[in-house]
Amino acid sequence: MAEPAGISSLTLNRLSVYLRCLRQLQDSDVTHVSSSQLAQQFELSAALIRKDLAQFGEFGIRGTGYRVDDLVESLIKVLGLDRAHNLAVVGLGSLGSALARYLSINDKPFRIVAAFDVDGRKVGHKIGHLTIHHSREIREIIPQTGAQIAVLSVPESAAQRCYDDLADCGIKAVLNFAPVQLKQAPSVRTKSVDFQINLEELAYFLSS
Repeated sequence: MAEPAGISSLTLNRLSVYLRCLRQLQDSDVTHVSSSQLAQQFELSAALIRKDLAQFGEFGIRGTGYRVDDLVESLIKVLGLDRAHNLAVVGLGSLGSALARYLSINDKPFRIVAAFDVDGRKVGHKIGHLTIHHSREIREIIPQTGAQIAVLSVPESAAQRCYDDLADCGIKAVLNFAPVQLKQAPSVRTKSVDFQINLEELAYFLSS
């Protein structure tokens, strides 16, 4: 799935970092901030902040900087966080359950509307307010929920099958924690988080 409007994933990741930093400033009752002040306080690059924000409009005032509340509101809209996103969690092992509970108790625009697992001891029970369905019911249940995003946290052997089921029933984006290279559907934005790869990268730096 193509990058939106030519904006890279790295840029979008940085916008999320800026938003987090700005929210910390809000909590400290800071009303205005310059790119240099933002960069200095949070160990960021002032030039990169200005370059990233310029791709989405003019937010600051020369000599004054950015009004924190206005910039927070603008970044929320840019990132699509001003509306709710229905989300499904597939795989309720330790990681999947922790993610489901985290998203359930945090005030975020991501609303869990479906949960799936293959473990018969979990199916039919609840996690938060949701009843856990068997993973073979993905194609049946997902269209009823309006979910467009899925978190995939299943063993390697089940990952491709679950991913294909999600893609075929209307899911538009998948955050994949399964340790496998998926054959991706062109209509589904897929982002993989592989702890092993990240740990091996750290091991490389430690050994260099």
